[in-house]
Amino acid sequence: MSFSTEERGRANTSDYRLFFKNSEGRYISPFHDIPIYADEAQNIFHAVVEVPRWTNAKMEIATKDPLNPLKQDLKKGNLRYVANVFPHKGYIWNYGAIPQTWEDPHHQDGDTGCCGDNDPIDICDIGNKVCSRGDVIKVKVLGTLALIDEGETDWKVIVINTDDPEADDFNDMEDVRRLKPGYLEATLDWFKRYKVPDGKPENQFAFNGEFKDRDFAIETVKSTHDFWKALVSQTTDAGDLNCMNTSVSDSPFCCSAEDAAAVVESTCAYGGEDSIPSSVDQWFYYEK
Repeated sequence: MSFSTEERGRANTSDYRLFFKNSEGRYISPFHDIPIYADEAQNIFHAVVEVPRWTNAKMEIATKDPLNPLKQDLKKGNLRYVANVFPHKGYIWNYGAIPQTWEDPHHQDGDTGCCGDNDPIDICDIGNKVCSRGDVIKVKVLGTLALIDEGETDWKVIVINTDDPEADDFNDMEDVRRLKPGYLEATLDWFKRYKVPDGKPENQFAFNGEFKDRDFAIETVKSTHDFWKALVSQTTDAGDLNCMNTSVSDSPFCCSAEDAAAVVESTCAYGGEDSIPSSVDQWFYYEK
């Protein structure tokens, strides 16, 4: 199974969109049409890379837009870039999401006591390759961190790309601690502090900031897949989420290839890119 992307609008502007296609060249939703499993028997999942490692642009699956292309998040009308909080440069992993998952904002998690954040579940790929925006990779789940973001549960699933030459050496969180010393501590520090430059307090975590193990993480991912099934079948309230898809045949939101193509054609044609503000490369320092 292979996927490709198509750019629309101007990169580094608010009209930029990255649409997805299947192996037949038909437009699809990365939220709803890419299967959650690459190999269900082995618990290997697909993941969509939203933000490549070392970059700052806060790209995300546009859950409220038709076909859910990638676009850059806005804050007060301005493009959002994550600050470099010393010693970190941009995102310190390939960051993205697992398709066909949804953190239900109506469901209070029994472990964290908080409801979901209304997005697909997030992943942090710790493999060696720096991916490209829009890559669809196959990942092995290693563990998870439960970020509490403004009162919502926001799971961060630690994964490794199965194409990584070292993937066979990583099967749980202890392998990460042993083979990539300091990476988990850096991950916790990054999520704790990345919003401070925006004037917000340090983030909090469930489980006192402890990473949960592989089995716990896999069950968490599977539970969000169940929430997604309810979402796309319209048995739970979608709110302002857009569930338009081209392959979930029993979904009332399933549309034709022609309707999907019309969505893409209605957006701005690709037109190169604007420059990234020089301020994005600045470092932010503060005492912990």
